[in-house]
Amino acid sequence: MRIVFGVLGLLVALAIVGSLVKRQLQAVGAPVRPEAASAAGVALPATSGTPAEQSQQLQRRIGDDVNRLMQQAPARVEGGTPP
Repeated sequence: MRIVFGVLGLLVALAIVGSLVKRQLQAVGAPVRPEAASAAGVALPATSGTPAEQSQQLQRRIGDDVNRLMQQAPARVEGGTPP
């Protein structure tokens, strides 16, 4: 009798884990709605152009961000604000 309850308990646990895995995998594959992302304050990149063009745009944007932050760094050091 203990073996039967043990096997049933394992099957129930396996069914629960399988159900959770299925939900997680479906959630990962779901596309992000643009209105939900903008409501959360996340800017989605433009999807126009070839992958090479998108890569170059991303590299330019990162370079611009780094340059902007490097220009702000001396002002923080002179102002006494810790990084």
